[in-house]
Amino acid sequence: MGCLEFYDKHQHLRYNPLRDSWVLVSAHRMKRPWKGQVEKPPEDNTPRHDPNNPLCPGSVRANGEVNPEYDSTFMFDNDFPALQPDAPDPGSDHHPLFQSKAARGVCKVMCFHPWSDITLPLMQPAEIRKVIDKWADLIVELGAEYTWVQIFENKGAMMGCSNPHPHCQVWASNFLPNEAALAERCQRDFLQKHGEPLLVQYARMEAQAQERVVVENEHWLVVVPYWATWPFQTLLLPRRHVFRLPDLTAQERDSLASIMKRLLTKYDNLFEVSFPYSMGWHGAPTGSHLQEDMSHWQLHAHYYPPLLRSATIRKFMVGYEMLANEQRDLTPEQAADQLRKLGEEHYKMKKTEGDGEMEN
Repeated sequence: MGCLEFYDKHQHLRYNPLRDSWVLVSAHRMKRPWKGQVEKPPEDNTPRHDPNNPLCPGSVRANGEVNPEYDSTFMFDNDFPALQPDAPDPGSDHHPLFQSKAARGVCKVMCFHPWSDITLPLMQPAEIRKVIDKWADLIVELGAEYTWVQIFENKGAMMGCSNPHPHCQVWASNFLPNEAALAERCQRDFLQKHGEPLLVQYARMEAQAQERVVVENEHWLVVVPYWATWPFQTLLLPRRHVFRLPDLTAQERDSLASIMKRLLTKYDNLFEVSFPYSMGWHGAPTGSHLQEDMSHWQLHAHYYPPLLRSATIRKFMVGYEMLANEQRDLTPEQAADQLRKLGEEHYKMKKTEGDGEMEN
């Protein structure tokens, strides 16, 4: 029995070297009937401009500031930040069970586009390139002071997004968050043991095997990782060894815009719905770490979408996953195959072409 045939028929554990943890894969569970919660499909009636939406051009935000009439990306300080630069130090407590320390930083919101009824897969590559350039600028600007700069996008109400306008958030902190610290340790240990950066070797092996590749181009590779937890989780990797977003060449940034559009179009086409997800970039730590050897790091982006069987059935991380071990039903190879076979013309474009209209 070949490996893929075994994976499709029998439960097994897979190791995640980025988190030093294991994932239980139980493909046979996809056959069970679903009697659980069914979500409402995402609404598809967002107006292009809503003067009451605080992210739209010309709108008034909660703090009374008026947004400019922007025509590309737009950045502002989060009106309700989780981190502030001047937070007081809680003081030292030497008891091992009651530890605390200072947490300082800044939180920003970045709008991708002036229209509320558009998302990244419906934007033009040149527009996505402007988003990438702004991300890189933020790493330089905030990374000069802060240890970690987390760029992330929550897309869709299912992922806790409170505003449909296309945007992401950027949180910079004076500490290394838990996930970043784990990725730092695992990548450093792998390089010391094996003599090559973990994700550089991994990308090369996935490109050779092609079993979990979703899309690829000259500079980038998108796979459903071997250790994926979420049903259609993907990992976006550069082919070249790169530490951080600002290190990307102009050609690599253009290629990144292209592959992001292709991946996100496939996501939307899977269930013909604006596909919800949480995504974020991980690159080498910044601040004081800018002067350190970060050769164990490889830039990468995670996409974590919750949908499982349809636009209305999602995976829940509860029970066994919370108390014992991460678990998935659909195998990563099956998920990659489904995504890979999808077309790269957005389903909305097909529908509007018949009416002689285009989304953008």
